[in-house]
Amino acid sequence: MSTRLNYGRTFLLGFGFFGISVIWGVYNAFVPIFLSEKFHLSPIMVGFFMTLDNIAALFIQPFASAWSDRLRSPLGRRIPFILIGAPISAFAFGLIPVAAILPLFVACTSTLLLSAALWRTPVVALMPDITPSQFRSQANGVINFMGGIGAIVALQTGGILYKMNHNFPFWLGSALVIVAALIVYLFIEEPKDYEQTEVQPGILASLREVFTNEDKSGLRILFAIFFWFIGYSAVDTFFTLYAKNHLGLNEGDGATLLSVLPLFFVLFAIPSGFIAGKIGRRTTISIGLITISLMLILLYVTPATALLTGIAPLPLVGIPLVEGGTRMLTLAGVFLIVAGAAWAFVNINSLPMIVDLTTAARIGTFTGLYYLFSTLSAIVGPNLNGWAIALTNNNYNIIMLIAPAFMLIAFWLMLGVKRGEATT
Repeated sequence: MSTRLNYGRTFLLGFGFFGISVIWGVYNAFVPIFLSEKFHLSPIMVGFFMTLDNIAALFIQPFASAWSDRLRSPLGRRIPFILIGAPISAFAFGLIPVAAILPLFVACTSTLLLSAALWRTPVVALMPDITPSQFRSQANGVINFMGGIGAIVALQTGGILYKMNHNFPFWLGSALVIVAALIVYLFIEEPKDYEQTEVQPGILASLREVFTNEDKSGLRILFAIFFWFIGYSAVDTFFTLYAKNHLGLNEGDGATLLSVLPLFFVLFAIPSGFIAGKIGRRTTISIGLITISLMLILLYVTPATALLTGIAPLPLVGIPLVEGGTRMLTLAGVFLIVAGAAWAFVNINSLPMIVDLTTAARIGTFTGLYYLFSTLSAIVGPNLNGWAIALTNNNYNIIMLIAPAFMLIAFWLMLGVKRGEATT
């Protein structure tokens, strides 16, 4: 058995997650702006629209990942999904900003998310496929490090490109998705020693198994994932509108301000895997949930003028407090930095806990369960917060109160988890 993680191979696999993260980062930052300002939709409708893709993905991602467990091809179980889904995603994504009417816009976004749902879970399932259990938190740290780089590219470079031309962030994302998929195809060789004859339960049978199991650890983890992603996806979806309407920033600077969160998620992605190896995955996740909840509450209670107080010069990811001024780290940026590090503690260690509830033959299926619950939360979160914003007279600050409430529910659920730690 291997005594160390193969970092070179894991970083190359991370390019798949990099491509996915570029798409989601640009999509979540700028599609709500298009919906609000180009098509003049209300916050309720923006929140609903931002969940349509997740509703579609709900019916594809879990089944695609379970299908990949059963697929046998010369290229492996997961790679065929990437080679089909990624090019379609790239093409549809590039058309989003040029769609002039709402029906065409909906067609582009629907095609993007349906195709992305086809290959997202198989590419994620490749990580535990090629990584022993005791190194999966560290490997997931590397994968998410690459994903965080993708999110930074989407928000930081995307924010700059958006000011130049609204099309440019999307076209950059399309190109990067193609490059990322090619890297995974060319450099990652799937293991071919999976069980060839054993018939594995499908996604619904596996879900039933989790619900009926006497040990409720799997059920508690899945519902914790559901609740913490409600909190996170709501902030992620509405942050540029929050920055514009509550903080008074333009869209580009709002995206740039948010970029410090994925930046520090990236910086803490790999360390959080090592920390979980020392103190346990459940403890690490719990620390992260408490910390991120506190940061979001501080964003809620601190006045907007104080949140934009300059702390120190910060090139690239700082924001100018006056037109043409020096880019500064603000108090809001400090809160987001700590939240980003805390989010790494949570997000890096959750998927390894899920896949270590099962056998190697069912990794794709349990990865699908992970995305089933996270996708459900992505449907509920934006809708819930869209309604909350509308019912509070378009008070975008309310998301910073609702989100930590769901994080704390997830913390309570994690207290009862007994399984999912690394095995040797």
